[in-house]
Amino acid sequence: MVKTLANPARVLLINDDAFELATMSASLRLHSTNIVGEASNIFVAENLFRSLQPEIVMIDLQFSGEEAVGLLQRFRKVDPELGIVIITSCPDLRLFGLLEKNIPLGSKIILKRSVSDLSIITFALTESMESASDGSGMKWISIHADIHENSFISILSDLTDIQIETLRLVAQGLSNSEIARVRFVSEKSVEQIVARIAQHLAISPDRSRNLRVILAGEYFKWLGAPRH
Repeated sequence: MVKTLANPARVLLINDDAFELATMSASLRLHSTNIVGEASNIFVAENLFRSLQPEIVMIDLQFSGEEAVGLLQRFRKVDPELGIVIITSCPDLRLFGLLEKNIPLGSKIILKRSVSDLSIITFALTESMESASDGSGMKWISIHADIHENSFISILSDLTDIQIETLRLVAQGLSNSEIARVRFVSEKSVEQIVARIAQHLAISPDRSRNLRVILAGEYFKWLGAPRH
């Protein structure tokens, strides 16, 4: 049942960036959103979820990535009708090591740079309650239908799952031999994948620059770093 303004849905905000958390909370309250709690870490989030029993949880996926999704999965088990809204700076969840099947059904995901005003967030909050129990998959929310058509997202989309995972491991500081052991492939195979990633990202060979450092920089840029 969709909540009316007279009885707005109870919303719990989770974000490990104190400035963003305070700003978002204040802004949504000005738009008549019933923010019942704010959490800056998983321990606080779990306690507030149990005590406040929110009907919607909105979480920043920069908030520990896979750990954040695990938290949402636990919440959804407790409340199968819980509305879930995920906000992220990253246009491709594979960079977090996540696939669509990892995201709780009915979740609404918002790309931060698509938010021109708060209407897209309030729309997503309402939509999340409507789709929480209908069995639909996760859905990116945007007022602008062409948000996924820009070249930034196209570059990411063209990378294979194996290339994305290899990029993640490079960014974590693993050597080619360590990545080979993790992925059960040869070191030569990893070298070839890394070279293809660099070529795809138009990174030219340059002996004066460390390729792995450049790739790590690209990875964290796509995640939305740096944060204030």
